[in-house]
Amino acid sequence: MVVPATGNGIFAGQGAVVDLGADMDPITKARAFQYVEMGEEGAEDAGGSRPAAYLTFKMMLREAQDYAKAPASYDGRSKDALLNRVDAEALVPVVTGAMPLMIHVESARDILGVLSLRKDFPALKLILAGATEGWMVASQIAAAKVPVIAGGLDDLPSSFEKLAATQSNVGRMVKAGVPVAMGLMDRDEALQLRLATQQAGNMVALNKVPGATGLSWGQALRSITSAPAEAMGLGDRIGSLKAGKAGDVVIWDGDPLEMESAPVAVWIDGIQQPIDNRQTKLRDRYATPAEGSLPKAYEW
Repeated sequence: MVVPATGNGIFAGQGAVVDLGADMDPITKARAFQYVEMGEEGAEDAGGSRPAAYLTFKMMLREAQDYAKAPASYDGRSKDALLNRVDAEALVPVVTGAMPLMIHVESARDILGVLSLRKDFPALKLILAGATEGWMVASQIAAAKVPVIAGGLDDLPSSFEKLAATQSNVGRMVKAGVPVAMGLMDRDEALQLRLATQQAGNMVALNKVPGATGLSWGQALRSITSAPAEAMGLGDRIGSLKAGKAGDVVIWDGDPLEMESAPVAVWIDGIQQPIDNRQTKLRDRYATPAEGSLPKAYEW
């Protein structure tokens, strides 16, 4: 998932689902979801106030509803309008439930605030992103049947909205019945996309830590394969191996959730992909260089 960043408001725009195939057509689904920042960052984008962020959010959704009911009479040029006609039209699929609404929140209180939006807008197809304190309100999330995209290694209280951070967050939510996918939402360099299997593997290893709650091997694999696909409403196309779905297959030389394992073959959309890169080419070039094959700078 390619997630946009906010500018001067809580709405960041629409995100897309892409593949990493070696071709010029990476888009699996364009305009796959609408992304919104709430919590501390959303409050800052809205002028420094959480209540202001939620009020602005609700008013924008109501204006989108007004546009959906009568597009011709919508006055997006009024000084009182929060949305112009183009933005109001873009939000119509969100308020009607045709497009998922991904909301970045971290604290338990903010999560409950997002879930309460369904009282006024029952058609919203919510996805929670981040949810560091999701374990504290896991039963409410499960009851609302809202999927969560959370970081498996996010265990540091790096801000006030993450004071209750714990590596058991994902395991506790899954245990409560929350559909959880593991993703990287906070732009932490230590949580790169290529380390997704490490995150999943750590959730399995967490079961050996006294007092901690992790995932079974199958649950961990699901959290980085079919769970994110289902959260995006694309479970019928990607995320698992089944006849009729995209031919996305990775063959490993060992357990894919172990750090020492590496992929030996990759297919995306049924097409085998090159797995060499600059790193492997440099390794092969300098592993056992023959006499005279190195550049002058490397000759001693």
